[in-house]
Amino acid sequence: MPFYKRSRFKDSGFRRVLPLFLIIFSAALVFLILTRKGSIYDFSFRADEEEEEESFSFSSSLLGSDTQTLLKFGDFRPKLPKMNGIAISLEQRNRLPPRNIDLFPNLGKNHVKIVLYVHNRPQYLQVVVKSLANVEGIGETMLIVSHDGFFSEMDAIVKGIRFSQVKQIFSPYSPHLYPDTFPGVSNGDCHDKDDPSTSNCSGDADQYGNHRSPKIVSLKHHWWWMMNTVWDGLPETRRHSGHILFVEEDHFLYPNAYRNIQLLVNLKPKKCPDCFAVNLAPSDVKSKGEGWGSMIAEKMGNVGYAFNRTVWRRIHEKSKEFCWFDDYNWDITMWATVYPSFLTPVYTLRGPRASAVHFGKCGLHQGQDKISPCFDNGEPKIELDETDMVPNIKTDWPVYVYKKQQGYRAGFKGWGGWGDHRDRELCLIFAYMYHSMRV
Repeated sequence: MPFYKRSRFKDSGFRRVLPLFLIIFSAALVFLILTRKGSIYDFSFRADEEEEEESFSFSSSLLGSDTQTLLKFGDFRPKLPKMNGIAISLEQRNRLPPRNIDLFPNLGKNHVKIVLYVHNRPQYLQVVVKSLANVEGIGETMLIVSHDGFFSEMDAIVKGIRFSQVKQIFSPYSPHLYPDTFPGVSNGDCHDKDDPSTSNCSGDADQYGNHRSPKIVSLKHHWWWMMNTVWDGLPETRRHSGHILFVEEDHFLYPNAYRNIQLLVNLKPKKCPDCFAVNLAPSDVKSKGEGWGSMIAEKMGNVGYAFNRTVWRRIHEKSKEFCWFDDYNWDITMWATVYPSFLTPVYTLRGPRASAVHFGKCGLHQGQDKISPCFDNGEPKIELDETDMVPNIKTDWPVYVYKKQQGYRAGFKGWGGWGDHRDRELCLIFAYMYHSMRV
């Protein structure tokens, strides 16, 4: 009799824990199935423990993205370089809110954000900042300044801006921040046309036999890092679906630039629905425009260009093409390989008169180089007419289309400077920073 009671007690206890056991077993089974089917994604990209010192977790990158995109590039596993002290401090600055919110608490309705990307030409930046201060409507928008590394004089100029909200971001992977390791110069790197077999060095030469130069490759790295960060990383812009205007530190903006870009953005869906972007200046940087009574549709230029998130997604889908093309220039890379891959003419809409102009004679790769600096006082001689002070695009104008234009196109093999596998892989890693990857 006692044995019978103990058996009933055990059966009763088993029945009580049975549901809990089944729930745990079911959850484990579901997890196993999802993992085997590849439906579980790794959003941190943490390195293996034994490789921790050679990599940096993506989870530390700017706050992440609200719209994760699954990227597929075979067996490629992204690992960002480990940040040094200054890079970590700059990454922390990237998280700061915009300045001047007390002066400009509200952004204008349907505003077009402006991104100014800079390197190390303070004499040029002074000119651009002065021109921006005179742009009508500049206080209605936010100016985002993207720095290629850190240069104190450049930083001080931006800190002095008081005409709009200002957000500063710094590329923490700029070669300028790493004097003795990649992305800068690493010990044992080949230089110029060194032969690895005889010079006891390492590195991949470009198609012309030249090895990487950090100050050269930084141009393309910065532009690509900036684009990925602005569109998919920054809290201030990652939900922004409208157009963003991009200008450089040697682009002088006319007082009517912002109002004209607003007009072009509004007119593009009706006047040029197949246009990918809008521009403040002709694609020919030496031209100030035709002066006609019509708008112009032509190939995208690199002075004062604006596009929306839909176009960015098209560009982002071509990350591998962008990162593998052997040319250190981002714009030539776009013209020669990315745009042609769209399989349709990539037109931009602009006015018949320029509202921005390229100035100066010092190239980005020269800057303030200590060995062979480029001297230019940066004061451009730009004559403004009365029509450059006010919006000068008419809504009833027709659109003239340039169907054939000179310039870089599909088939151009590139100017080189981008042959090292480390640069190509870092570039591709930037495309992953705010997205997910199947594991």
